[in-house]
Amino acid sequence: MHALLESGCTRLVLSGEIDLTLNAELTEAVADAEAAGLPVQVDARHVTFMDSSGIALLARLASRTPGRLVLIKPPDVVRFLLEVTRIGEMVDVIDTDEPVPASAATPPDPA
Repeated sequence: MHALLESGCTRLVLSGEIDLTLNAELTEAVADAEAAGLPVQVDARHVTFMDSSGIALLARLASRTPGRLVLIKPPDVVRFLLEVTRIGEMVDVIDTDEPVPASAATPPDPA
């Protein structure tokens, strides 16, 4: 897992198995994302497995960071978990290789 601070957002890049063995790293990444106070994008395209600790990470990010959480190219295993836990209702799923602008994760400005 890698956390990258970009202009206007925090991007977490997840790969491999996202499970309880990564609990300390997941907790630290979420705390860093919360502290940054920026919208969060999670690049999940290389995730091969995810358990409840990964879903808990996504739920916490979705509820504690500004704007809607953006998930980039999540594989079927992640999509299934989003659906059965209903966390998918709290995130935006992007299926593109193009860079996602930070504004995609921020709510529109009320005019």
